[in-house]
Amino acid sequence: MLRALRVLAVLFGAGSIAVLPAHAATVIHKDRDPDILWKLVHQKCAAGLKPCTVYDQGHGFALLHSIEGRGQYLLIPTDKVTGMESVALLREDAPNYFAQAWTYRTRVATDYGQEIPETMLSLAINSSKGRSQNQLHIHLDCIDPSVRALLDRYADRIGPSWSYLPEPINGHAYRALYLATLNGSPFRILAASLAQPEREMGDHTLVLAPLGRGYALLDDVAHDDDRASGEEIQDHACHGLLSQEAHTPNAH
Repeated sequence: MLRALRVLAVLFGAGSIAVLPAHAATVIHKDRDPDILWKLVHQKCAAGLKPCTVYDQGHGFALLHSIEGRGQYLLIPTDKVTGMESVALLREDAPNYFAQAWTYRTRVATDYGQEIPETMLSLAINSSKGRSQNQLHIHLDCIDPSVRALLDRYADRIGPSWSYLPEPINGHAYRALYLATLNGSPFRILAASLAQPEREMGDHTLVLAPLGRGYALLDDVAHDDDRASGEEIQDHACHGLLSQEAHTPNAH
């Protein structure tokens, strides 16, 4: 109930691109309606009403501030794209949603009022079985400190070919791939490793996190009691940042 009461609505002028200042960021709450994100973007944001912090029709995406976490954002297509299972993601001309989401990473730090190292940030999209909404949305937020430590620990084993991490994450077996840049779509990169991507993609989740001079792309697939929710790798309370503050000499 308290979360629901915190939902705010912010109006902004119509246009092909609308941007709100960081301090005016709107938060949204994903309630029981599985189409609430699509309704917000298609019916409200597209009309210049609410609640996007960024609405860019030209590049095909909107950015919303989530109520789940002080600094969590959701990047959402302005076109109807259900999620991982959408064949539209495999087209050569499809927007690179992961790259677009990563360009807004500094907004997380803005919401916390201090700098956050990029290594503490991540992007995640859940599988069709591990999500609550039927509109594609990429989560931008802090990464769980234990996962960050795991990636650093096995950085030399994460290369240009898919391989399973030596340790599970929350009991789930993730495989990893090193990306030197974000020029290629992670969706198409995953699809290239699957026998029948049009049928298999929906069962997969993807997570992106900085690693060395590039990025680690993580993949898990739903089965048994694993719903393949890559969001589990994220930390919506950004405990890594709070822990860092506690160890800073001048921290209060």
